[in-house]
Amino acid sequence: MTANPTRPEARLRVAVAGLGAIARTAHLPLLERRRELFEITALCDLSPGALAELGDRYGVPPQHRHTSTDALLAQGGFDAVLLLTSGSHGPAAEATLRAGYAVLCEKPLAFTRAEAARIAEAERAQQRGPRLMVGYMKQYDPATRRLATLLTEAGGPSRIRSAEVCVLHPTGPDQLAFAQLPAPYDDLDAGALAALKAHDEALTDAALGSGATEAMRSLYHIVTGSISHDLSLLRTAVGAPESVELAAMWGASAKGPGSVELSGQLPGGARYAIRWHFLPQHAAYRETFAVHHEGGTLELAFPSPYLMNAPTVLTETSSGPGQGPHAERRAEYRSVTEAFEEELVAFHAMVTAGTPPRTGVDGAIEDLITAQRAVAAYAARHQLPCDGEAASV
Repeated sequence: MTANPTRPEARLRVAVAGLGAIARTAHLPLLERRRELFEITALCDLSPGALAELGDRYGVPPQHRHTSTDALLAQGGFDAVLLLTSGSHGPAAEATLRAGYAVLCEKPLAFTRAEAARIAEAERAQQRGPRLMVGYMKQYDPATRRLATLLTEAGGPSRIRSAEVCVLHPTGPDQLAFAQLPAPYDDLDAGALAALKAHDEALTDAALGSGATEAMRSLYHIVTGSISHDLSLLRTAVGAPESVELAAMWGASAKGPGSVELSGQLPGGARYAIRWHFLPQHAAYRETFAVHHEGGTLELAFPSPYLMNAPTVLTETSSGPGQGPHAERRAEYRSVTEAFEEELVAFHAMVTAGTPPRTGVDGAIEDLITAQRAVAAYAARHQLPCDGEAASV
């Protein structure tokens, strides 16, 4: 049975493609938690071992476990697909839409604007309203929604002076140690894996030019794969960056990619600064997003995304009426409502009721443009060649 758009209470049959850490710690448990909204009816992964383990755990019959998205889409038996695989999701997202299914796609949606344009065309061809959501779960965090409300009450984006982001990023294994996940299966088809990697390399060449240095490629994938969350928060608060005037990298080593800094102008003349640090020995993940406006400051502090129901803390600092000329008021807001869960509920509403997502294809394209501007700015600063799509932004 295909979901009926006129019944908001319809239970969606979903296929999950990609059974890595984010599927195991967030999406699969939350789909199971919200069984009144979702039923897991198919799985897809390159690993037969992962398919067998999680297929048994979530009651997916062997005939609905697939090692390719082509096989998944050919068999069907679901209403929507969660694309949680690594790398560019462009070809799979386009194929899923053209097959008639709705898509919740983890970032990055695509590596190139050309891919994103084809995805947009595939969505329009369905003629059923919004059919694709990009997985920026932080936009659905109750604290983020509260920040947007307070910013409106403070006068809106025109009152913003700056937005400042700092991300302290330990290793993935350090963030996931608490989850006691099994070691990854060593049963992937080497040929299929090599083909996927080669395809992603070719897409990166299309985005940046085949002469792009390793530093330029690293910068691009950090922005599209991690800093994109902060770009989504900027779009929520004030709009997409209008420029990238500085893009810097330092501290790279065999242990990781080091640090990234981006800065530039926001709509209305405000400024933004993003500093992202990969810190292999840091104690814990932490991300802060601060908006300074004429009447005060709004700051979000995010915990590790893998910690389900850990609250994001919103701190509001203002002068406040009746507090005197030198008095400061600080109010703190937190909620244990899980952002990933709110995102899934919003996805259900998109599929069944046509509710627009906070980020669809257009928002993803804005983030790709910012990422390509970042590489172009870095290349210009270091007198490096920059071709491909990044040469035209």
